[in-house]
Amino acid sequence: MRGFLFSAASALLLTATAATIAAENTEYGDSTKMERLDSIVVSASRAGKSTPVTYTMVSKQELRSSNPINSLPMSLSLQPSVVTTNEGGTGLGYSKMTIRGSKGTQVNVTLNGITLNDSESQEVFWVNIPALSNILSSVQVQRGLGTSSNGPGAFGGSINMSTASVGADPYGYFSMSRGSFGTMTTAVAAGTGLMENGFYASAAYSKNITDGYIRNAKADVQSALAVIGWMKGANSLKFTYLMGDQHTGITWNGISLADYAKDRTYNSAGEYYDSFGNVHYYDNETDNYSQQHFQLNYTHQFSNGLYWTTTANATKGYGYYEQYKTRKDLTKYNLPSPAVIDGVSYTEGDFITREILDNWYYVLNSSLKYSSSKLDLTGGIYLSRYDGDHLGDVLWSNLLGDSYDYDTFNDKNTWYLNNGLKQEANVFFRAEYRPVENLTAYVDLQYRGISLEMSGVEDDGVSLDYETTWNFFNPRAGLSYDFSPAHRVYASVALGHREPSRSDLKETILTANSLAEAGHEAEVGLKPERMVDIEAGYQVSLDKFTASANIYLMEYWDMLIETGKISDSGYTIKENVDRGWRRGVELALAWTPCPSLRVDANGTFSVNRIDDYTSYLENWETGGMYEQHIGKTTMLMSPSAVMMAKLSWTPFKSSGRGSLKTTTVSVDGKYVGKQYWDNTQDEDRTVPAYFVMNASVSHEFNVGGGVLGLRAYVNNLLNNKYYADAWVYRAYQGGSDPFYQEEGIFPQAPVNFMFGVTYSF
Repeated sequence: MRGFLFSAASALLLTATAATIAAENTEYGDSTKMERLDSIVVSASRAGKSTPVTYTMVSKQELRSSNPINSLPMSLSLQPSVVTTNEGGTGLGYSKMTIRGSKGTQVNVTLNGITLNDSESQEVFWVNIPALSNILSSVQVQRGLGTSSNGPGAFGGSINMSTASVGADPYGYFSMSRGSFGTMTTAVAAGTGLMENGFYASAAYSKNITDGYIRNAKADVQSALAVIGWMKGANSLKFTYLMGDQHTGITWNGISLADYAKDRTYNSAGEYYDSFGNVHYYDNETDNYSQQHFQLNYTHQFSNGLYWTTTANATKGYGYYEQYKTRKDLTKYNLPSPAVIDGVSYTEGDFITREILDNWYYVLNSSLKYSSSKLDLTGGIYLSRYDGDHLGDVLWSNLLGDSYDYDTFNDKNTWYLNNGLKQEANVFFRAEYRPVENLTAYVDLQYRGISLEMSGVEDDGVSLDYETTWNFFNPRAGLSYDFSPAHRVYASVALGHREPSRSDLKETILTANSLAEAGHEAEVGLKPERMVDIEAGYQVSLDKFTASANIYLMEYWDMLIETGKISDSGYTIKENVDRGWRRGVELALAWTPCPSLRVDANGTFSVNRIDDYTSYLENWETGGMYEQHIGKTTMLMSPSAVMMAKLSWTPFKSSGRGSLKTTTVSVDGKYVGKQYWDNTQDEDRTVPAYFVMNASVSHEFNVGGGVLGLRAYVNNLLNNKYYADAWVYRAYQGGSDPFYQEEGIFPQAPVNFMFGVTYSF
């Protein structure tokens, strides 16, 4: 099956190309058709107005008005059920988000219909595609299983992003900001608009730099977008190029509670001691990665209600993290041991290493959509192939010295090398039928077939050879009823499956292969997760007031839960639990009592449980495992209450003159309830509840045919000292102090500021 999916993708791409050449070249119609042709690319993965799915829309204006230091998760932090954190303590660099407590590996992210989740880890590393807020036209955040999504991770939420759509007129945009912790952000964008001959082009570039709040949280990230397209009559052809490049300090260790009490900015990454016991830090303890996305889309309108769109995508990824490692065995790096220097034998030394990722990701996504007054049909196929190498190089050792030929050593004897090949075929069909006025019946069927092959050795020299396949059928169904123009109710039920990621599987594969090499029978024990998601909601939309209430029941079987142990590269190690659930209610409202004032608020109140949990710790006394039965418990890092309120005031909107009408003051607050570090529900291992306020003020002038904007932002207005994320590793060692513990918590920055200027036309 190794080449099947890629061959199928190539055949369909040739079909799409032939259809493009044969397409009619009629004159371009009205702006509505232009908008439909441009938006049909992402419609297959998005919910519509009457789809019985829980979601919110985030506009281009909302994204651009957020703090320019924010990565996209931080820009979405005020959405219902969303919790975000940043490893470096600010909004720039490595950021994470959860939706209803579901981690990043369980949230599917698409850009123009193409999955951005890494095929192996199932994560989206947002730092690899920085400053997205400047180039997106809209974002739809789905909660729960949502619509049939593409690729891995669609198991707790979905984020469907669209790049800026083509407009009728030329435009330009420039933004520059400066702030605390040596932070500088710059963004520029320009576009031709749609020209008479049907061509259009746009480009954007951004560069962000920060020293970060904690030590070594430095970041130097940049992104670029280029779009060139052609739109005539019933045809649209568009090429999109997106580049993300990041160089950041390693911060995934976090810090211990003891270090937190002494110095909130401490970070152990790169720390080592010289022969006199003096502490030093390796300056290039960094993570580096570059991604380039190439997308070619063709869309054709056969009739007023029938559209076909096909996108071919190729993504090249290359990067590495570089670390200083102390007191490591020479045999770990394939070096002879012991090493004899001046008559002294050494089996351990200090090393500088690079662990490298080198991968290609190919996708073909094709869908057909039909719309009429009573029926909407969407069907499609999504084919993908991920081919990634993992390898390690030794850059330096204190035992070998500076004169050693490390390049030749690495060429002949790479520390480790393994490959992952993951291929997927995804077929989906969705229908929305309106048998009577105001009633919509919804059905969504998806099949996913996945093939995974892993080969080679991991960084400890153990074989990672493994092959498997998964086949999943994920049905969804629901009803939506508008019992008046302003009121809507809906309900849905969905079944979802999710395969383990590479990082989930790796530890169990290594353990099984090690036992097999020793002559013992062993198998990889991790199973795919299963979830039934039941949703029911009510929405009201009046002139000055909108509100929604949603009840969700997310019922899990064989759920993959973090054990508390963390790998050398920052991944959490997981295990299956038989039964668990996330059940809650989500409330949201927006109120505009007068033209100059708007109030937004939302809250999620939930119960997140594992039905019967047993904790297994390494037993250092016996060499086996220490078993601790917990019973019913709360899932780790799953707050039972998440609330937000935001006030936006434009005081002179009705009475002011000139530019005073644009002055806007905004204040928001976010409350996140207590979270447990692990699944034992121990009060000694918690992230305490925290509340954070932010404020901003903006003002605009009409200058030279464009708009000049001035903005100021204050983050953590109340200067709260808090941490927002944590991990813990525990082992049983016996004696008077029976449990050994390591933990990492992630302090967030105290009050900090950003000031910016924008110009657009």
